[in-house]
Amino acid sequence: MQLLDQPEQLLGPIAEALKQCPPHNRLIVGVAGAPASGKSTLAAWLSEQINSAWSIDSQSVVVPMDGFHLDNVVLEAQQLLAVKGAPKTFDVQGFIALLQRLAAGTSTSPVFFPEFDRAADIARSASNVVEQHHRVVIVEGNYLLLQHPLWTEITSLLSLSIFLDVPMATLEKRLIQRWLEHGLDPKAARARALNNDIPNARLVAEESGDAHLVLKSM
Repeated sequence: MQLLDQPEQLLGPIAEALKQCPPHNRLIVGVAGAPASGKSTLAAWLSEQINSAWSIDSQSVVVPMDGFHLDNVVLEAQQLLAVKGAPKTFDVQGFIALLQRLAAGTSTSPVFFPEFDRAADIARSASNVVEQHHRVVIVEGNYLLLQHPLWTEITSLLSLSIFLDVPMATLEKRLIQRWLEHGLDPKAARARALNNDIPNARLVAEESGDAHLVLKSM
């Protein structure tokens, strides 16, 4: 495990890992961390850096785990809607199957994957694609390193793992602000963050395995 404090420091290890990656194989980089830790922002930035500086046959695409949210209809039927975002509210086996297809190499292209529409609060099937020239796949999600049954299968499918280490107090502020921006009043936003998101954040912090690289944030 290597501790880093600047996102730019991640690019060297990713480039080195790609050099060691056999031709026609994909480098699958996992970006894990608690809700509101900045996973999506970091994954998008890494992909932009790779696509602007690296060769056309070594391009990158971001694959978010959130596309595997169970639909609200399913969650209601299972009485899980109140804890949406917890590990049991994801199709982890479907997510693992996608990673296995990606890990099989570029000959499997194209590989379509779902993405989560936050505004509509729904996952949209096959809304993006991993093409043959996407040698670097950046997967981001809360539970990529979770040491729970089934979830542990993800670790072996990651070529390189990154964990965002963010203080709990910072996460709490970000999560409350997120729900305020979704239209909740201050009391409801705080309750939503503290009753569901923060327990998930603690789960990620306490029950995730070690990452290859840890990016610390204030």
